[in-house]
Amino acid sequence: MNEYELKAYEEVIMWKRQLLKRSGILKRVSKRAQSKVNQLIPAKVHKVLTEGIKNMVKATLAGSNLTVKKNQANGLSLFERDQLVLKKMGAYRKTAAVEGAGTGAGGFMLGLADFPLLLSIKMRFLFEAASIYGYNPADYEERLFILHVFKLAFSSDDKQRETFRIIEEWDNRGGKAGSEIDWHEFQQEYRDYIDFVKMLQLVPVIGAAVGAYANYSLLDHLGETAMNSYRLRLLNTPPAAI
Repeated sequence: MNEYELKAYEEVIMWKRQLLKRSGILKRVSKRAQSKVNQLIPAKVHKVLTEGIKNMVKATLAGSNLTVKKNQANGLSLFERDQLVLKKMGAYRKTAAVEGAGTGAGGFMLGLADFPLLLSIKMRFLFEAASIYGYNPADYEERLFILHVFKLAFSSDDKQRETFRIIEEWDNRGGKAGSEIDWHEFQQEYRDYIDFVKMLQLVPVIGAAVGAYANYSLLDHLGETAMNSYRLRLLNTPPAAI
């Protein structure tokens, strides 16, 4: 490893420790409170989000929803790949924030429209990140890996630990072995993660500000998760050129 790769590896180890650390009492109490809040959310909201996630998972596994530029990583060092991903993440954060502000300002129906739009933005970013780090999202196993990165970013503590172990051993397992996606569990974890803040987006007056901040923060968190997940793979087993 060169100097930058050693630095990146240390950052991945720190990220891993933070990820696997038991959550504090405040987070556990907040989780219980959110479960109560979820019971108050209108069935229409639950249905929109459930169907959006289900369709996104199916489309991603079929490879029918997104395409990205190939060979983005050719000849790039890890430092250059990281910088390119950070640049892309900045652009996607801004897009998500603008979209969240617009739908948040538009009332209940436009607020509901934000759910599938934000999912699309997140998945496109993950496809871009995969390509930049040298993995081909046209391959089924890589699309499956993308869904696991998504799940790692937006799940409860227990599911995060379980998903991280799959990601950590991904190339040793030969890709998809033992790692198929249960879309029902997938959507429930995602819903539990974002329901409360996204419900605030539906509230008149504050919806635009909440929508912009929430979407920006969610893309930021997804970007950190994706960067470190792919760094972990690269620093353990460099991918084949695509």
